[in-house]
Amino acid sequence: MRLRFIGVFSLLVLLAIGCAKKQEGLVFSIPLPLTGANAKFGEAQKYAYMMAAEEINAAGGIKGEKLNLVFEDSQGKPEIARSITEKIIESKQPVIFGEYTSACAKAVAAVAEERKVPYLVVSSADDIITQKNYKYVYRLNPTNAYYANALMGFLKEVVKPKTIVILHESSDFGTSGAKAMEKDAKKAGFNVLLTEKYEKGAVDFKPLLSKVKALKPDVLFMVSYVMDASLLMKQIKELRMDAKVFAGGAAGFAIPEFLTNAGEAAEYVFSATLWSPKVKYPGVMDFYNKYNQKFNKEAGYHAALAYSAVYVIQDALIRTKEKTPDAIRDALKETNMTTVFGPVRFEDKDGYQNQNFVDTLLLQVQKGKFETVWPANFASAKYIYPIPSWKDRK
Repeated sequence: MRLRFIGVFSLLVLLAIGCAKKQEGLVFSIPLPLTGANAKFGEAQKYAYMMAAEEINAAGGIKGEKLNLVFEDSQGKPEIARSITEKIIESKQPVIFGEYTSACAKAVAAVAEERKVPYLVVSSADDIITQKNYKYVYRLNPTNAYYANALMGFLKEVVKPKTIVILHESSDFGTSGAKAMEKDAKKAGFNVLLTEKYEKGAVDFKPLLSKVKALKPDVLFMVSYVMDASLLMKQIKELRMDAKVFAGGAAGFAIPEFLTNAGEAAEYVFSATLWSPKVKYPGVMDFYNKYNQKFNKEAGYHAALAYSAVYVIQDALIRTKEKTPDAIRDALKETNMTTVFGPVRFEDKDGYQNQNFVDTLLLQVQKGKFETVWPANFASAKYIYPIPSWKDRK
């Protein structure tokens, strides 16, 4: 049955790519999770990719050629992402970009490196992706090791906690994010009372949270996707578990759906994030407002990354004399530009290769909205600290 499924799936991918070939201009197939647990993130990125392509085409395309995007549903499964990538490469597409989860991005990166086709990682954060001495893999977003930089700065300068508990879902993203925080916390002199993983999609976190409550940590740090993030905070509220800081490691804690799903339980929660519409990069508010109006959804950092990725690809293609994988790889290496996500330069340092490094930010939910509260030069509002206990909240 499994072999039959893979055969049918491969045929569908070939048909899709065959149809894509019939389109005029520059045709790029993009693997994304459009169904499954991470479809929200895939959808946000798809919309942003589409919007960037429309803008580029309206301005004349890339060297006069229209940009046509085809979206392939990986369902958030690495084996499907890999199969899609193999077929994309067989179609002679000279550069790959896309995917969301770290597990899928690692599968795509391995194929791209093996087949010597450049791959631009857009939003997958597991550090190892750009620590393998790959020559054809580039990453636009910061890695997990840098996600919590702003949060750590806030903790060290303002909160000065003695103890911390770290909870994380069991994916590559969750595990690497927890490891990075544990390392940073110990380096800062915090006592890590507990680091524990859970299977994403759990429906009852109360046994785990009761264990955490008994430890009375100053800080509870969580790395979760949106449904888990929302349920964790709802059940923390139900248990009346207090801490000096509740904080998320971006992902589910830093997107608009967290505010909707967690409701009042989201109030005062901090979260690392990679981007805010309040940052002072050229074109940020135009992008943010246009995305919100066009799709009736609020643009978060996943959308900003996807939108910027298309312009990074455009910039590389404009600078190439020929549209070959090696020429595009070399052009990506020389990238030096500013996007709505921020500056883009792919560097080799600190054990990373072809990695873009940008400042990360800290959000806090205030009156049902995200505010950027740290660092001070990026702040849209003053942080609220200490936060009130549950019994003191209205």
